[in-house]
Amino acid sequence: MITETGRVVAVEKDSLWVETVKRSTCSSCAAEPGCGQSLLARWGGNASYLRVLLQGRDAAGYRPGDQVRIGIAEDVVVKGSLLVYLLPLVALVLGSWLGQWAFGTEVAAIGGAVFGLGLGAVLVRWHAHHNRNNERLQPVLVDDQQPLKLAR
Repeated sequence: MITETGRVVAVEKDSLWVETVKRSTCSSCAAEPGCGQSLLARWGGNASYLRVLLQGRDAAGYRPGDQVRIGIAEDVVVKGSLLVYLLPLVALVLGSWLGQWAFGTEVAAIGGAVFGLGLGAVLVRWHAHHNRNNERLQPVLVDDQQPLKLAR
């Protein structure tokens, strides 16, 4: 499980809104000095707000400003990364091939590639929208006080 420390900014009856600052991954990486992601995190606004489900915990035990540890399963991150990066790329290649096969010109291949890339991006967006409430894909609280129940 990949964990991060965050600060509670709002409490709802079934979830918390947690502000995280992306730093633990970058600071432990050997490529940090030359990494574009690290540079963007330092230069721009690097805080993000996440909705974290309480999973049966009592919301009264949390207040804005509290420090909490949240986590997400590694396989969710890996599968999500593969989907976000590979699906548009595969769709681009297939669109290019289909354009070349159907019309036999470079212009059609380029048009097919652009169409495939756009279709891949739309499919990624649809998948994100379709699974936005999937508890398996949401960050969870990781703490020592209460037992953690992971949905499988």
